Amino acid sequence: MKLVLQRVANAGVYIEGQTVAKISQGLLIFFGVEKQDNSDKVNYLADKALKLRIFQDDKGKMNLSCLDVSGDVLVISQFTLAGDCTKGKRPSFDNAAQPKEAKFLYRQFIEKVAESGLTVKEGQFGANMQVELVNDGPVTFFLSR
Repeated sequence: MKLVLQRVANAGVYIEGQTVAKISQGLLIFFGVEKQDNSDKVNYLADKALKLRIFQDDKGKMNLSCLDVSGDVLVISQFTLAGDCTKGKRPSFDNAAQPKEAKFLYRQFIEKVAESGLTVKEGQFGANMQVELVNDGPVTFFLSR
């Protein structure tokens, strides 16, 4: 399981010009599922993402978590995170989870994050989406388990 975590001032996801979801300050999380992934990884990464201290405190130091700042969270399914670009010029997606399993774990991740009480929005699983964001910092992290 792989996440790209971005601290954002705001973000939104759109499908065919229609707004699907928008958030203010918080986290934009791109979520990718691989064949060997399971619920334990979902729980670990949800906890890690929410508690990672990447928001600035009053001294300008990254010392606060999304929970500490009551940030919004936008989760976008991103199967290309499972892509392997080590050989050739075209990514291989052999390690990507099948859509049914990936969607199950995606839903589970969203539910786990929502248990925090934060505002959680999501993209549409499997859709062609356009994502717009203002990366605050810029601050971007890659998490995997």
